[in-house]
Amino acid sequence: MSLDPKDWQDFKTLAHAHLDTLLSHVENSAQGPVWRPVPDSVKTQLAEPPPLDGQGLNAVLDDFNHLVLPYATGNIHPRFFGWVHGAGTPTGILAEAAAAAMNSNCGGRDHGAILVERTVINWFCDLFGLGPKAGGLLVSGTSMANLQAVAMARNKAIGATARTCGNAGLKLVGYTSIEGHSCLTKAFEVLGLGSDSLRRIPVDSSFRMNTEALEAAMLEDRNAGRIPFMVAATAGTVNSGAFDDLPVIAALCRSYDLWFHVDGAFGALSALSPSLRPLTAGLDLADSIAFDMHKWLHVPYEAGCILVRDQTHQIAAFGGRPDYLLTGQALAGGDLWPADLGLELSRGFRALKVWFTVKELGFDALGAAIAENCRLACWFAAKAETNQMIHLMAPVSLNIVCCRLQPPTLNPDQWDSFNADAVAHLQTSGVAAPSTCRIGGKVCIRICIVNHRTTEQDMDILLDALTDLAARAK
Repeated sequence: MSLDPKDWQDFKTLAHAHLDTLLSHVENSAQGPVWRPVPDSVKTQLAEPPPLDGQGLNAVLDDFNHLVLPYATGNIHPRFFGWVHGAGTPTGILAEAAAAAMNSNCGGRDHGAILVERTVINWFCDLFGLGPKAGGLLVSGTSMANLQAVAMARNKAIGATARTCGNAGLKLVGYTSIEGHSCLTKAFEVLGLGSDSLRRIPVDSSFRMNTEALEAAMLEDRNAGRIPFMVAATAGTVNSGAFDDLPVIAALCRSYDLWFHVDGAFGALSALSPSLRPLTAGLDLADSIAFDMHKWLHVPYEAGCILVRDQTHQIAAFGGRPDYLLTGQALAGGDLWPADLGLELSRGFRALKVWFTVKELGFDALGAAIAENCRLACWFAAKAETNQMIHLMAPVSLNIVCCRLQPPTLNPDQWDSFNADAVAHLQTSGVAAPSTCRIGGKVCIRICIVNHRTTEQDMDILLDALTDLAARAK
């Protein structure tokens, strides 16, 4: 029984109308609220049981347009400043549709989708200067990319027995800063190393890893009989956008024979901008780099990447297939398979939306959009500094402004809750969607500018809203 439409022309008419709806949604993304809460009535409707009889495409599209589309996260709106969410592009919609039409399994075999992914990987290996032996893999996001980096580092430290005997009782320890991402902790837990084996190194006044403290911790662990095996530096920390001193950390890793990994979830792509590229000095020295294309490259979620300087480490950690998947002739050929480079055999065509985006826009335009986000952050910070009720909590090193409302009408011990409430109010009112973080133990308003649609006018609207909230504080 075929599941194709009974009337292809009718289906095409509906599909074209649906595409128009989606493109209009993006075109008018600046109109209306950034985010709106999902009403209880909508939640009830969405919690329906599975239909036994199909409802038909018209009904499904109508439900989507009324129950789902209006209640998105909001990250395509130019005043979405929360976390680090890419804004997407209209071309990404077409790329996702094209990938769905091909329905390729990108675990392996010899077909066009695999070649596109290899091309995309090569583009970024070249961008970061990783050398002729480099390779990589597209994954769901940097959380998975960091997990794979830790696995490769562990296997290199232990040797071939890592995959058969695990950690073999060895006391392996790794290092990242206190600003390093929490997914690194999860990676250590999942791989059986344990979160206690990940040392959190203090940072300096610019929120960069203190490299003297790093070396002291490494020596202390060695003297105690433990085995330091990797350092995970950060290029663009979540809280403030700080870059660790990559060249110094690389030199330490070489001196002590440690794997040098860089979590560059969004900051690594600063290399696309000539004005920002100096921040990424030392990326070319990394053994592995993790970053996301669904952030500052603006491809649709999800698309992360793990790159490795020497791909033999990737194969050693993840290679191996059962007999029914051994490389053969024709479609069964195409060595090297992506399945040999990571955990997944069933993989979607993630590379196509990256390929579309880069080919349409080019690295220069993407880099210029990144630089503009960073310019807006500095512009906003400069204006906020003139406001007596707004206090900047960290240097603006990239595209993130961490500030704190400090209304004189409130006691200082009320400022934490006031700032948390202010962010919630901005989100629920639909005016803007910043997030919160803690700097020095204090609750801050975190304004992360990732959207290529954001303008100075949007930043002024946010500044006016913050000023008004502080002025009305009681």
